[in-house]
Amino acid sequence: MHKIAIKDCDIIFLSYDEPNADRNYADLKRKIPWAKRVHGVEGSDAAHKACAAVSDTEYFLTVDGDTQIDSKFLNVQLDLNSMGMDDSYIFSWCGHTNVNGLKYGNGSLKLWTKTFVNEMKTHENYSGKDNNEIEFCYFDKLFQFNENYSTSYINSTPKQAWRAGFREGVKMSLYKNFKIQSLDQLWWQNYHRLLIWMTVGQDVEYGIWAIAGAREGCYRTLCTTWDFKQVRDFKILEQLWISTSNNNSMNAQDVKQKCVSLGKMIKEKFQMEFPTEPYDAESSAFFKKVYINSPRTIRKTI
Repeated sequence: MHKIAIKDCDIIFLSYDEPNADRNYADLKRKIPWAKRVHGVEGSDAAHKACAAVSDTEYFLTVDGDTQIDSKFLNVQLDLNSMGMDDSYIFSWCGHTNVNGLKYGNGSLKLWTKTFVNEMKTHENYSGKDNNEIEFCYFDKLFQFNENYSTSYINSTPKQAWRAGFREGVKMSLYKNFKIQSLDQLWWQNYHRLLIWMTVGQDVEYGIWAIAGAREGCYRTLCTTWDFKQVRDFKILEQLWISTSNNNSMNAQDVKQKCVSLGKMIKEKFQMEFPTEPYDAESSAFFKKVYINSPRTIRKTI
């Protein structure tokens, strides 16, 4: 295979329990009537293998349950010869997060091969190879594009926003899925993204919960002995959410105060340069209007 046309690949909507998943799937079906769905599979590795099982094409695309796709993506074609690649490579495009405006791998559209997915061992099936214990981005044959064709809507409920923020707060606080001892060990782009997750988003509904989640994820990862690998287990995250939100009884002012408290503790230990108080709605909207996302490092290997 030398050329890949996205419109010729199976497109699979991968959802778990996202409160806006049905709406997003309906949006996808309007744009791509032949799209398929895999729902509710426990474990990220198992879920992607379930996608491979329902795909009738060797290359298939996954769309996350909180994500809506730009129909222009169907016009994308890849010429592997001109890219110096063979059909053993997998690909990802930038995902756009609606709460803070970031564009990088989070929530990205990903093009896999059935062979690759069936052989990979990540997350709950991690084998100790490639550092893919809580993330997919460290495969040798992953090619990352800077183009963006999707938006992830992570703020349908306080819990959805908190969990999305928490997961990125954990991941962006690590270096290649390992715990750091000092800030200079963090990849600079991930450090910048972490600061944005912990600061921007009050201009959208429940955005403060995403900020709180990011701060708590960062705090637990860098400032405590919490096992950060638990971030891949949504059942554990459910218990953390219940504890954090006082069984979903906290109001917006309570959450803001929690953000300030977490911010002070993080800055005290790691001297991070971010506002203790998150940006308000006006500042968040202004930031998203003027901020230019740094390009991802285009690479064949990581």
